[in-house]
Amino acid sequence: MNIGEIARRAGVSRSTVSYALSGRRPVSDDTKRRIQAVIDELDYRPNAAARALKEGRTRTLGLVIPPASARLTDMQLGFVASVVEAAARADLDVLLSPSGGDHDRSFERLVSGRRVDGVILMEIRLEDARVTRLQQAGLPFVTIGHTAHPEGTGWVDVDYATLVARCVHHLADLGHRSIALVNRSAELVAAGYGPAHRASAGFTEAVYQRNLTGAEVHCADDAAAGEDCFEQLPDVTAIVTINEAALPGIQRGIERAGMTVPKDFSVVGVAARHWAEDFRPQLTAADVPTLEMGSRAVELLLERIAAPENPPRHVLLTPPISLRASTGPRPERARTAVEPAQ
Repeated sequence: MNIGEIARRAGVSRSTVSYALSGRRPVSDDTKRRIQAVIDELDYRPNAAARALKEGRTRTLGLVIPPASARLTDMQLGFVASVVEAAARADLDVLLSPSGGDHDRSFERLVSGRRVDGVILMEIRLEDARVTRLQQAGLPFVTIGHTAHPEGTGWVDVDYATLVARCVHHLADLGHRSIALVNRSAELVAAGYGPAHRASAGFTEAVYQRNLTGAEVHCADDAAAGEDCFEQLPDVTAIVTINEAALPGIQRGIERAGMTVPKDFSVVGVAARHWAEDFRPQLTAADVPTLEMGSRAVELLLERIAAPENPPRHVLLTPPISLRASTGPRPERARTAVEPAQ
């Protein structure tokens, strides 16, 4: 049974039935009673969209992802899965919308069409036009990541600067004096990708504090790039990385060089747990809590939707570094090269 049949039996138009169900326009009490009598007789149950209209909500959240033409990383997929799962627990749907490149129209439709009650943004730049657009539109939103000036916005992020610095200090405590940071791609850095810039800042500060020799290299998000990147490293005894997708290639590069981890070379990083556990030996790393981040993002967004007048909250996560088996003392070859016998 549909609205058209109800309208026919009640002797009114389809739009009148719609207005009576949604409350968007006034309908006379007599007409409401006739419509309700037909609904009761037919045992009609409005669908979810009709109930949402009556509540003034779509019961749908928007999740803005990188362009569909680009392969999502495992971490990005983890965020998507965690947001969808958390939304489902709240009896909400999730509408995925790509942004960037040729997909700006999709994002604009999401914002201007009021197809969702609120938006979660991923892959945040230090200067992000999407954040500015959502602020102008007045649509509730939360970001996974944060801009250079996140005041007045709700967000959840990992403290990359602190975590990378802790990785450097861990290696320095083991005696390493020459360390490289394997960062994300040069294109992402140039675009102002927040985690890459904060990782670089944390690395530079820690290297300075410990009086180390440090080098930073940029690497695309795949195994082949990781292997090429390792072959181009300067003379270092350890690396810190936030580029989890490059880890299999880095491992191949280490093996091709005839070295073993951690006897000849140490690796530490910030990565999703399964990447760390798939490395051989398992990677000493700060495990990125993708499930928690997605869940917290949904929680913060629901707060913004329910009480937009309240100041937005943010969550900055600093997970502990899990000591596994990929880091060890500076190798003897390095001690001989750096500290020759007197």
